[in-house]
Amino acid sequence: MSMILIYTHKVTPRVRYIFKQIFTRILQVEIDFTGKVEEFVAFNGPKFSYTNVPLGKEFFVQSNELLFQQGIKDVEINIQEWEGVPCFFSTIEASEIPFDIFAASFYLISRYEEYLPHIKDKHGRFSATQSVAYENGFLEKPLVDIWAYKFLEVLKHKFPDFENEERSYQYISTIDIDNAYAYKHKSFIRTIGGFLKDASQFKIFTIWDRFAVLFNLKKDPFDTFEKIIELKKTYNVRTIFFFLIGDYTTFDTNVSTSKRKFKLLIKDMVDYARVGLHPSYYTMNDVSLLKKEKERLEAITNIPIKRSKQHYLRVSLPETYQQLIDLEIEEDYSMGYASYVGFRASTCTPFYFYDLDFEIQTPLKIFPFALMDATLNDYKKFTPKQSLGKIRDLKNEVKAVNGTFITVFHNESLSNYLRWRGWSRLYNSMLKIVKEA
Repeated sequence: MSMILIYTHKVTPRVRYIFKQIFTRILQVEIDFTGKVEEFVAFNGPKFSYTNVPLGKEFFVQSNELLFQQGIKDVEINIQEWEGVPCFFSTIEASEIPFDIFAASFYLISRYEEYLPHIKDKHGRFSATQSVAYENGFLEKPLVDIWAYKFLEVLKHKFPDFENEERSYQYISTIDIDNAYAYKHKSFIRTIGGFLKDASQFKIFTIWDRFAVLFNLKKDPFDTFEKIIELKKTYNVRTIFFFLIGDYTTFDTNVSTSKRKFKLLIKDMVDYARVGLHPSYYTMNDVSLLKKEKERLEAITNIPIKRSKQHYLRVSLPETYQQLIDLEIEEDYSMGYASYVGFRASTCTPFYFYDLDFEIQTPLKIFPFALMDATLNDYKKFTPKQSLGKIRDLKNEVKAVNGTFITVFHNESLSNYLRWRGWSRLYNSMLKIVKEA
């Protein structure tokens, strides 16, 4: 495999970080840097300069200031096109491509815009509609990966003998357990409260279902775990369950971990799949609560918990990720939007969180997801058939760049119950699509 030498006037942490992401992780290419002109000139293999002006007649990409700065500054984004693909941070004519792919990729992957002043939604989240990707119509494209592959073509045209290994497309299914059971194993007070609420709203069928489940005449509708495990085995799918085990609040309504059956369910899932923490609603601003929940899940599973996904996708940068790092969480799966499908960081390649506060690459690996069942049903009001079409489109985008396609489903959406009526087969149909060649 070929190695590329890159000349740049200054190797900053930002430069090192984004070049490694694009070349090593996306394109599977080894790189090295030099700040010495004579070393660069003497090198006989594939090479290019990344600086303000070309040194001579070499392969040259003009650098934007972003990767040589520190901290957050207001950045002007002017969208242009590169052979039909949107891009920004335009370059001079001498540059081999019309924009700085590295600075633009860093801007998107570091979530630079989420550090800039913005209005948060009612759950304290950065809204999709405020993102440069949404505003410019590329939210549903893994733009960084598309740029990387196009740049590789330009490089190969310049260096015909250049070789690289192709990475392979992957799929990860994540399952959020916000409510393990609809009616079973809830406290006496919650059960009576549920009956009274249903009665006040004349929900006769729900009252019957609740009664039938509690007296073992019927299986709890949300108990779809056997089905999920069966499909995992059938399609050989990498599956991760994220369990919400926080104390009861308005936003956290799962079964209590004091219930033996819930503990047994979690232990069961550890035998069949990976298990992670689904930190409860208020952990976003409370690290002691986050720590308590992590320890609670570790006590149940008897294994260190290294994966996490925020409930309600409540992520505030950089604080949420700094807290996860402090608690030795290694992987986060919260990078996506609740109200829109697509790629929040404009990539379908896992990446390490770059902390703009401290200007360092952290050990926390971010796994960006492309879609969530609740987005399709609750926000977009899609039918299962429309949802399947959208899933196929997004999967094709990821497959085209050999990326990692990640979805978020809930055990409830396989239940065919209440708001999920008619949706029970969508998960199975999706697995067929994501696994097909």
